[in-house]
Amino acid sequence: MEENLRQLQQTGATEIIKIALFGPESTGKTTLAKQLAAYYKTEWVPEFARDYLQEKWDKNQDICNIDDMLPIAYGQTKLENECLFLANKYLFCDTNLMVTKVFSEVYYGYCDPLLDQAAREHKYDLFFLTDIDVPWEKDDLRDQAEGRESVFAVFKQSLIDNKKPFITLTGDKDLRLNKAITIIDDLTEAKKMGFSSIDFVQIYENEIPLKNIKQQLSFFRNGIAKSNLVAPATLFNGILKLSENDFQEKATFFDENKSNLKLEKFVPASGAASRMFKFLLSFLQDFDIENETINAYINRKKDSELSIFIVALEKFPFFNKVDKKLREIYPNFEYLDRDHKNYYFIKLLLAKDYFDFSAKPKGALPFHKYKKRIVTPVEEHLHECMYYASSDGVSNMHFTMSESHLGQFETIINSLKSEVKRKSEIALNVSYSFQNKNTDTIAVDFKNNPFRDENGKLFFRPGGHGALIENLNQLNSDIIFIKNIDNIIHNNIEKTARYKKALAGILIELQEIIFKYLHALDTNKIQQEYLDEILLFLQEKLNIRIPDSFDKRNFDNRVTEIKAILNKPIRVCGMVKNEGESGGGPFWVKDDNGIISLQIVESSQVDLSNENQKNILNASTHFNPVDLVCGIKNYKKEKFDLTQFVDHNSGFIVQKTIFGREIKSYELPGLWNGAMANWITIFVQVPLITFNPVKSVNDLLKSAHQPQ
Repeated sequence: MEENLRQLQQTGATEIIKIALFGPESTGKTTLAKQLAAYYKTEWVPEFARDYLQEKWDKNQDICNIDDMLPIAYGQTKLENECLFLANKYLFCDTNLMVTKVFSEVYYGYCDPLLDQAAREHKYDLFFLTDIDVPWEKDDLRDQAEGRESVFAVFKQSLIDNKKPFITLTGDKDLRLNKAITIIDDLTEAKKMGFSSIDFVQIYENEIPLKNIKQQLSFFRNGIAKSNLVAPATLFNGILKLSENDFQEKATFFDENKSNLKLEKFVPASGAASRMFKFLLSFLQDFDIENETINAYINRKKDSELSIFIVALEKFPFFNKVDKKLREIYPNFEYLDRDHKNYYFIKLLLAKDYFDFSAKPKGALPFHKYKKRIVTPVEEHLHECMYYASSDGVSNMHFTMSESHLGQFETIINSLKSEVKRKSEIALNVSYSFQNKNTDTIAVDFKNNPFRDENGKLFFRPGGHGALIENLNQLNSDIIFIKNIDNIIHNNIEKTARYKKALAGILIELQEIIFKYLHALDTNKIQQEYLDEILLFLQEKLNIRIPDSFDKRNFDNRVTEIKAILNKPIRVCGMVKNEGESGGGPFWVKDDNGIISLQIVESSQVDLSNENQKNILNASTHFNPVDLVCGIKNYKKEKFDLTQFVDHNSGFIVQKTIFGREIKSYELPGLWNGAMANWITIFVQVPLITFNPVKSVNDLLKSAHQPQ
């Protein structure tokens, strides 16, 4: 018997995908095996033990005992091998050796070593662990329903301990069947892509769509098509210029028309502040206080940032707090030389046991010093929000962040809510969301093969800023203001708020016209003259270029196309003149269909080896949007599905160092780059006062962040 089991275990490899149904008694394994076999027009392997034990009972009224385990294992394996030769692409096994092993251990406290080894070595492409959320069905060969939870736990743990690839199935039989079919189809595709069953389970548990990974691997292997720049967007050629009176007029229009609208401010705030302190972290790593002066280090490294930081140390909003803590820790601090004082200051600022600023979210750092207190970006955004994102006594605010940072944000916000309500009679309604794990992207090595960590697992990285289109898509407001967490200002909130209101006023005005046209187009009773009016509006007010082929279409097709052009989310973007900041800008871009539209393009999306494209890029006059005001509902007040307006071919491939190894990673189309590529886009020049990002800690020394 033992030799026979070994021989059966040595059955050669097969192209058939084998799925094992695994779980306690009466959890729907047989039903599901039959359903799946019928769906895929193939074989299923019944439970050998059932007929074996029934025959034993019928002959001698004997019940199962420990001596039956090996014969059952042998019979089950033989039956499975017989079905395997008849199977069509798939084989579904109602039970397997692992079930026999667990049964033996649970009921007899012992498992024959041969059975144990065979169960561990017997391969399946996937185990479906059937949950106990289905009713118990009694029959002559089943145990009692009591204790199902503990038995299920044993079954699950056996799969974990033996490193078997498994997915748990829950729900009624129809739901389980539909889930199983989807999973099996995806598993089949994953295997075609070269992934193992263990890889597939990891992908499934992370909820990452397989089609996304397939597309990302294609980008790595084939490259991402570069943008086809036609010209930079400039004033009066894609960028609207307003006078101060115009801004005031638009802001007033917004205030007069906001009462029936739900307003919300959306602030991407996911990142830690590590980049802000990069040069200080490098200093702590490379500097030896005992053998070098800070001035020598600055000269050796040509580190002007460190020099600026030290000279202006007392101007930083966190100086007094750090200085006070230093004097508590070092009683003789006052008598130390200047180099030691500066060195200990930087060390304490970044030390994990003390301030740990580089590991904290930007939003929770001290940015501004007022007469009575130090203020974080979160506080500044909340105060600013009340000026332009509030109506009917409610101000709505949404932060996207890392889940690990939630507590720090809540502490700041909860301390402000009552104060704000008391002083302004405005109720703060703050919500949060985290970047979805299913937007993570796969990393590859420099041969474009999936990169694996030290445990052999696939390595996924956050998909970048563009992943937040999923978070934005969950909001249900009429008008949404978007602004990065680090783009705030010390004082002058009322002045900067006016420009945000003006952008919203422009959006509302345009929406009114767009909605009017869409309602008219819905009637199908418009004349050519009205269509001409709409076309003129598209070109002059929305900067939408109509292709030459448009005039060749019949009237009904033209109406259909115009409806498709107008029925999109809309964004009004505040643009500042580019004065040397790194980042993308606004351009006229031609797509693969020859359609020219306004887009935000990063330099990494441009073919810099093409002299013409490089010249167009260098001719850019404006920077990435500093503020966006978005309308995400259609003319019927229904929410758009924002994920349907993404240009998935406009992401980025970046190089990173992980675990000391170089990798390539894919970042999703940026939130206001490719993620909004198919929106209606309006660019408006706004003053530089609205653009005050803090990329480095030294940016806090700029006048916009210093007390006036």
